[in-house]
Amino acid sequence: MTHKSQIPPFLQYYRGTLIMTSNRLTREIIIQTLVNALKPIDYVHTFWEGGAAAFNRIDEWSDIDLYLVVSDKKVDETFSVVEKALKSLSPVGQKYDVPHPPQSGVFQAFYRLKGSSEYLVIDLAVLTLCSPDKFLEPEIHGDVVFYFSKSDKVKAPCLNKKTMIGKLLKRLERLRARFDMFNNFIQKEINRGNHLEAIDFYHSLTLAGLVEALRIRYNPIHHNFRMRYIHYELPSEIIKKLKNLYFVTGEKDLQEKYNEASRWFQKTMSEINQEEIEKLIGFS
Repeated sequence: MTHKSQIPPFLQYYRGTLIMTSNRLTREIIIQTLVNALKPIDYVHTFWEGGAAAFNRIDEWSDIDLYLVVSDKKVDETFSVVEKALKSLSPVGQKYDVPHPPQSGVFQAFYRLKGSSEYLVIDLAVLTLCSPDKFLEPEIHGDVVFYFSKSDKVKAPCLNKKTMIGKLLKRLERLRARFDMFNNFIQKEINRGNHLEAIDFYHSLTLAGLVEALRIRYNPIHHNFRMRYIHYELPSEIIKKLKNLYFVTGEKDLQEKYNEASRWFQKTMSEINQEEIEKLIGFS
């Protein structure tokens, strides 16, 4: 049973029943409740928030990106503790599990609580001590907010810039090969009159490749972030041009924008070189 002194201010007992005294849960209440529940547990080592908090971009539509590092084989117990803590605040209106490959060491679930904003979704990733990636490099993941870290077993590593450059050069080769092999699928379906298929390929092949190339050109650290944070990280004139290419108004417009996007991809790829990538990453 929850001790009355631990009850958040928006909850109170009334005739022995825990009731909500305000109409909205806040991120602060949710996080503090989880800290209270998790910090005393010996197999929970570190708890932090990433996402918008790490980039100082929290607004009324932000979700809560939370990370836990726990001892091996304690993932299920951790989720049980988290869910019990969340239910002490409000019933879980929806839970959505995200599968990850076993070798990733990532176990993830989304939660939406009744009584909270529909946007205040809790995105929880539980990692183990042996998980190969802790998502802590500040160059990639921002300045995460640690709520507790009990030992030096979990540290924010420095970005291996040499490895990153090698990865980007290989990715550029892959992008070029993918474009050369498949970009004409859009024209093929336009020629057939299959415009729904053509526009799907246009978004998933031409524009997706263009966006990644532009990210490598301007902010290679986040080359694989797709559209995430793109409004903050690419020049405003690039964003304006991309918006125009994404919003297709008809069959003729699709043909014209496919041609324009294809040319832009080729031009962008020609402008990228190893020296520029090293400069943007800060490698010396």
